[in-house]
Amino acid sequence: MTAASGNAVSAGEFSVWLHETREALRTGAASDVPCGTCTACCTSSYFIHIGPNETDALAHIGEDGLIPAPGMPHGHMLMGYDHEGLCPQMSRPEEGLCAVYAHRPQTCRRYDCRVFAAVGITAGDDKPRINKRVEEWVFDYSDRDAHREQDAVRAVTRFIRENASHFPGGKIPESPSQLAVLAIKVYPLFLDREHSGDSAKAAGTARAIVDAARTFDAEMPER
Repeated sequence: MTAASGNAVSAGEFSVWLHETREALRTGAASDVPCGTCTACCTSSYFIHIGPNETDALAHIGEDGLIPAPGMPHGHMLMGYDHEGLCPQMSRPEEGLCAVYAHRPQTCRRYDCRVFAAVGITAGDDKPRINKRVEEWVFDYSDRDAHREQDAVRAVTRFIRENASHFPGGKIPESPSQLAVLAIKVYPLFLDREHSGDSAKAAGTARAIVDAARTFDAEMPER
């Protein structure tokens, strides 16, 4: 994806972004995204997860509009959106104003749509506002290694999409966000490595991806 002329927005240096993103995934740290006036993620029909330990966010949002998160333990909640796909906390969306910005949930703090630009996919057909922003992001590359890293990130994304049958149960991440995050977690497997379409080799690569993702997740603190 290439940014349209005149609409390019700097996404930062790729290697720096990649390693900071991996660290944020491990620690749960907030993402420092140069959003500017963009409110695409706040106006794109996302359900926002709020954990039971997020007492500040829960106190400022209130119970109205929150529902229990399906399949999650008691106390985990979801905040929905209105008929136009807007987060209910967007008091004046045309001005990019969030009523609880200083107290927003961790899901909002960690969201970074640059991940789609990094792996070379869209946020989904139902996310046109985010896709527009994704098209505008342009990364800088300080050296050849930065290009190698992005090539690896995109190669693993393509491999997963093209080889779903080789993964356990024939399943791969359902959402673009989950796919992109998985690629970020396991991309080192694809650095300087050829991945053949041969079925036996593809099955081995799929197993390696699953193992690498489990190892990465094991390093993440519970939250």
